[in-house]
Amino acid sequence: MLLTGYTLEIFRSKCHAGAQTLHCFAHLHDDVSQALPYLNTVLGGFSYTREPPSLTLKNSGKLITIHARKIAVNALQDEEQAEKIVAWLQREINDAWEARQKIEPSVTGAIQPSLMEILKLLPKTNCRQCGQPTCMVFAVRVMEGAKDGNACPALADDKREKLSAYLAQFRFE
Repeated sequence: MLLTGYTLEIFRSKCHAGAQTLHCFAHLHDDVSQALPYLNTVLGGFSYTREPPSLTLKNSGKLITIHARKIAVNALQDEEQAEKIVAWLQREINDAWEARQKIEPSVTGAIQPSLMEILKLLPKTNCRQCGQPTCMVFAVRVMEGAKDGNACPALADDKREKLSAYLAQFRFE
């Protein structure tokens, strides 16, 4: 077992006083940097940095960054969700490390969707029915993985199918 435990630090954003979501840092008891290339292969990391080693993942609209001795998770509903995600990551880190002889390590990030390709398929009406101020902002949120392309109520069915097919090639969850 590579990662034996962690201590959670849960907090609200200091930049946005009225923020409804929580953030957390999991301070790791062990250095997991050697496991990151294997974890990147298994979980399909969004971004990988070699020095200092870190892996950023997108999962259910959350950005998760794993450093050698810390994990950062944003946009959490509550402490229970923080614990659940970090416990899952601990299992994934340990499983990837245990299976490292069978995994081809990767130090490159995943190919990301193009903002322009997403925007081309949107109605560009800026209707705000999706909860975003413009179609461009909505497209950015879809590109980041924070919004599902189906969250655009004004999207025509044929465009919805094309957007779903386009985005499907970038999903690693």
